[in-house]
Amino acid sequence: MPTPSMEDYLEVIYLILEDKGYARVTDIASSLDVLPSSVTKMLQKLDEKELGIYEKYRGFILTSRGKKIAKDIADKHQTLEDFFRILEIPSKDIYKEVEGIEHHIGKETTFCIATLIQFLEENPEIRKSYLSYRNNISNNK
Repeated sequence: MPTPSMEDYLEVIYLILEDKGYARVTDIASSLDVLPSSVTKMLQKLDEKELGIYEKYRGFILTSRGKKIAKDIADKHQTLEDFFRILEIPSKDIYKEVEGIEHHIGKETTFCIATLIQFLEENPEIRKSYLSYRNNISNNK
């Protein structure tokens, strides 16, 4: 099982690969705001765990197992961002909040959140009623 830090790297690598078709150390370092030397060390660890293949000076590709884990993490992240959006959670840094949560919920919880999002999108009157309820409670604090 990958660590939360490994999951962050896998997610970023997956997104870069989806966008560019290749993932270089500099791209990963820039996305995560870390030093290239830190990226190299993590890529070597991911290679050892058979989650990817690291070739010095050439970049990194995900193995099928690594790609599946990375896609699940990226999907979980998107689900949580959608959840925050639909509930109109006022946060200055939703990305940071999502990053803090995504490593601690499983597939079943993610599925339940995803179906709640879908339910609220298909029933805007219920969503509106909830937001009004929440606003009233907030105003009465």
